[in-house]
Amino acid sequence: MRDSLIIVGCFIAGVIVAVAGFMPEGLPLGDITTWGLYLLLFCVGLGLGMDETFFRTVKEIPLSSLLLPLYTVVGSLLGGLAAWFLVELIYSTPPVTLLDTAAVSSGFGYYSLSSVFLDEARGPFIATIALAANLLRELLTLLFAPLIRKGFGPFSVISAGGATSMDTTLPAVVANSGNAYAAVSVYHGFVLTVAVPFIVTFFISLY
Repeated sequence: MRDSLIIVGCFIAGVIVAVAGFMPEGLPLGDITTWGLYLLLFCVGLGLGMDETFFRTVKEIPLSSLLLPLYTVVGSLLGGLAAWFLVELIYSTPPVTLLDTAAVSSGFGYYSLSSVFLDEARGPFIATIALAANLLRELLTLLFAPLIRKGFGPFSVISAGGATSMDTTLPAVVANSGNAYAAVSVYHGFVLTVAVPFIVTFFISLY
C-alpha cells in the first residue's frame, strides 16, 4: 500500500506545483509525457525480460488457468459497463461516455500507463478518473482480499488485482489463496500488463 500512497502523493504534488504557477511557461508537457511513456514501456519490458523465473513458472501453470486473464478482461469491462449504466440512472447526461468508461476499465489496475494514454487522447479529466479507478482497484484488493477469497474463491483475488497481481497484490494472493496460486498470479499480471496498452488504445481509436 505504501507504493500506491507514493503514487497518489506524486500526483497531488504535481497538481499543487501546477496550480501554484511554479512550472515555466511554454514547457512541452505533451512531449515530456510521451517520452515518459516510452521510457515506462521500456522499463516494463526490461523488467520482464530480466525475470529468469517467469517463463519457467508459466510451465507449471495448469492449462485450465491460462484463460484467467481473459475472464478478468471480460469481467472488468462488464463491471465498467454496469457502473456506467448506474451513473446514467443518476445523471440524465453522464459525465463520461461509454467509450471513456471502457477505456478506463481497460487499465486493469495499471494506473500509470493507462492514465498517460488517456491524458493524451482525452485530457486530464478522464486521465484522473483512470488514475483514481485503478489505484482504488489495487487498494480494495489489498484491503478486502480475505473477503473476496471467502466469497468468490481463490482465483477471485488474482482477478481483483488485475495487472498488479504480479507485483503489489501478489502477497495478498499468496496470503489468502495459498502458495499454489502464486504462479498463476504472476502469469495473470504479466499478460494483463502487456495487454493494457493494446486494449486501451483500441478503445481510444473508436472515438
